[in-house]
Parts: sequence; structure tokens; C-alpha cells
Amino acid sequence: MARSIPPAELKRRIREKDELAILDLREEGAHSRSHLFYGSSLPLSRLELRLLDMVPRRSTPVVLVDDDGSLSARAAERLEAFGYPDVAVLEGGVPGWEAAGYVLFSGVHVPSKAFGEWVEHHCSTPHIEAAELKAMMDAGEDLVVLDSRPMDEYRVMNIPTSTDVPGAELALRVHDLAPDPNTTVVVNCAGRTRSIIGAQSLINAGIPNRVTALKNGTMGWHLAGFELERGQSRRYAETLSSEARARAERVVEHVARRYGIASIDKAGLAKWRAEAERRTLYVVDVRAAEEYEAGHLPGSIWAPGGQLVQETESWLATLGARVVLVDDARVRAYMTASWLKQMGWDEVAVLADPFDGETLETGPMPYRLPSIAEAAHDSIAPAELEAALANDEAVVIDLALSKDYEAGHIPGAWFAVRARLAHAFSRLPGTRTIVFTSADGIVARLAAPEASELTARPVKALAGGTRAWVDAGLPLESGLTHMADERDDIWLKPYEEGDDREENMRRYLAWELDLVENIERDGDHRFRLYPA
Repeated sequence: MARSIPPAELKRRIREKDELAILDLREEGAHSRSHLFYGSSLPLSRLELRLLDMVPRRSTPVVLVDDDGSLSARAAERLEAFGYPDVAVLEGGVPGWEAAGYVLFSGVHVPSKAFGEWVEHHCSTPHIEAAELKAMMDAGEDLVVLDSRPMDEYRVMNIPTSTDVPGAELALRVHDLAPDPNTTVVVNCAGRTRSIIGAQSLINAGIPNRVTALKNGTMGWHLAGFELERGQSRRYAETLSSEARARAERVVEHVARRYGIASIDKAGLAKWRAEAERRTLYVVDVRAAEEYEAGHLPGSIWAPGGQLVQETESWLATLGARVVLVDDARVRAYMTASWLKQMGWDEVAVLADPFDGETLETGPMPYRLPSIAEAAHDSIAPAELEAALANDEAVVIDLALSKDYEAGHIPGAWFAVRARLAHAFSRLPGTRTIVFTSADGIVARLAAPEASELTARPVKALAGGTRAWVDAGLPLESGLTHMADERDDIWLKPYEEGDDREENMRRYLAWELDLVENIERDGDHRFRLYPA
């Protein structure tokens, strides 16, 4: 049984800066309402899917956090079964942390977003108001607008004329997108963080252009009364010019020198890998998704550099770990490393000549499940399920994220949260066979044997999940049509939630601005400045 750790002891251990992973087991929506600064969101519902990526060294000291200890007790049993021997549960959970007089934070990816505000505060990152940018556009001034978000976010809404250049790509691609030093470069995101970090990245890289962040991003543009484009896919050119490559190499030299970023060779990486049982090692490929999928180092995880800085705790859950960044173009890795070092990651290195002489793996990053053998359960094929539903012999429970359920699910399927199946069962009609599904069927396979301990009804898992159902040519319906549980599994962006979205945006932007004051009250951040 996992031991209890008092809030004061956890606070001390955070400040000692030894390796430590703090895992918040609540659903992301609950996590976003109130959590510890360095608490990584890893809901019990999806624990197996991310655990080995987020906490790869099983002997890492792990502290589990929830509201009342119920989720932590269940998670502790699983971690023990998976071979994690050093597991503790925060005494009193999140309420106990607050009762001890310590600061709690709302929102998601708080360390990264607080860091963005801290950077603007300490570096005086220049910004431009939406009205001024619109006037410059209308006047035909020489400028480019670079959107530093991933393409899926860019497609939702973007500043007119902007080009999608996700964060770590900026210092590599800007030389072709703004080759004239007289061109003004404006960097934006949806709100503030990636605008600030993107603009400051280009300033730190030493490009000669005037660089500025669009204040409050696309939300600020919308609140100023200007129209956004939607459904666009403008992106940087894949092929770099020879001049851009030469400039990018100069950026690498400048950034490596200023931030003291080490280059590690294959022998050095092998040494660190050999020590991975006593020191956590993350090997992170920071290139674009298509590059990673075309060929990557075995065992490396994928996190595009801009998003790694934006959501650091989602990948690097073990504080104090070693990090090796992989990028054959180098500049993306060096820019990402420069930010990680400023965030307080001491042992960050860039792998030299990462793919030379290597046998590479292809395809998207696979799940590394601690164990799924025991999750084998009765399965049902899509055609069989279709017939069972037609004969009123089955009821489907969909364990996908609610945003995916809303976008499309098997007709009649109920949405539920895996960690609260007993609650969901109380809302299901009849006594029919329960069939679990999820996006690819993995969470459904994990949930089926758990469900069998909670109900006398027959339980099955849809083979291949909802994806197999679609591949079989079977229909979906959309909407939040059958909810067996509340929708707290995800954090909804300000422009996704409720009727008064403008007010949501204003509250969110004010929350970001308050982060600098709040992290100073908390006192645990590890951010640091480097002289110019």
C-alpha cells in the first residue's frame, strides 16, 4: 500500500530539485479547476496510455494527487503492479494542499503558460495591438504574420494573410518567409503564450527584422471586432533555400553559445541510456509529425518543439530528468533546448547527427502500455455489434474523449468516463450486453475486465474500437446525445465553452496575465534568465 506524504514534505521535495513526478489522476476538466503548479495531468481513465512515456523510469519517486484519495488508491495499486516501487499519495489531496497554506492554480499547462508571461515580463517582449496590425495591413505595409500553433488549431481560426509556422519551426523557416530585414514579423497564437515565446525566439535567434507578438492573439483580434479566417491551411514551404539553411546554422551557433546547450554524440547517448535505471532520460524528437513518421530513432517520443515548450508537463512529467532532443535540421532542437534550460531543466542536450548509420522506425508514436495482456476480454466485431444493436441485444458505452464522442459516435452509444464506470452503469437502461468502445479500442479493452467486476451483465469490447466501425462502412451520429457521466474529461478552450464566448476569452486572457504574480506567491518555479 502506498504511503501518505504530507503537503509540507512534498513542498520540500519539490524545492530540493531531485527527480520527482507528481501525477494528478482526475479528469483534465477537474484538474483545470484547481491543481498543484507542477502536477501533471494523467487521468486514471487513461493511465496506461501515457504512463511509460511520461514517467519512463519505474523507480522514479511518484506522488499521486486527487481530491479525496479514491483515485490515488486505485492508481497506486496499478503502479505497483506495473513495477513502480516508490509511490506516495498526497495527504488530503488538493484540498489538503490548500489547507496547508500552499497556492493552487487553475487552467492547464500552467508551468509553460506562466513561463510565457514571465518571459514577457523580464524580457520586455514587444507586442502589437490588433488595431495597429489591422491598420498596417490596410496600409499595405511590408509585414508577415506567422501563426505559431499546430495546423489543427490554425484551421479553426487564423489572422487573415497569416502562415502557419508552429513554434520550433519559426527560427528555421523565417529566413525564407521574411528574407528582407525590413519586413516586420508578427507572431501570433490563440492567446498569449506561444505569441510571446515565438516572438522572443526570433529575437533570441538574432534575426535582423523587427519582431513583435500580436497581443492576445486571435482572441484579441476577435475581441477588437475584426474578422478571422477559418478552414485555412497556408503553411511554410517544405524545402529550405540554401540561404535559409546557412542562416539557421548561424542561429544554432549563437543560441548554443548563449544558453550553454551541449551537443551529445551517440556514445554519450548510449551512456545516458545505460544509466536510465537511476536517472530518467527522455529522448524527444521535436520535428514535424510527418518527419517523425517517415523515420525516427527507436524509443524516441514525438513532441513538436513548440508544443513541448507550451505543454512541458504533458511530456516531461519527471522533474529533474535528463532530456535529449532530436532534429536533423538542428535549429529546432537548439531553440527548444534554450527554452527548456530557461524553464529550469539543467541537463538538456541536442543529439549530433541523430540519424547517421541508424536503423529507423516509421509510423506514428505507438502506445507503450505497461501491460495489456490481462486486458484480453470477450470481443465483438463491428458487423456482430450492428446486428446486436438492431435486435436490441446490446448497449454501447463509448470511452472516447467527450470532444471525439461529440464529433461522431456509434448511434445510440452512451458517453462515460472509465474511472467512474459504476456511476455510469446506474444510468444505463435495461439488462442488455454492455459493449465498450473507444477511438482505437485500447481503452475499451482495458475497461472491459474492470466492468465485469462491477456488473452481472455480459461485457464485451468492440474489436478495433470506433475506428473499426467506421472502416466497416457503418454510420456515426454526432452530438452529446447520451451522457452517462458529466463532461469533465477535457478542458474546453475559451472559444469552445458556453454562450458568452467573448467574456470567456476576456477572463482567460486576464488569468494568463495574473500568472506571474501567482507563481511568485507559490515560490516553486525554476525559471531563470540568461544574459544577452
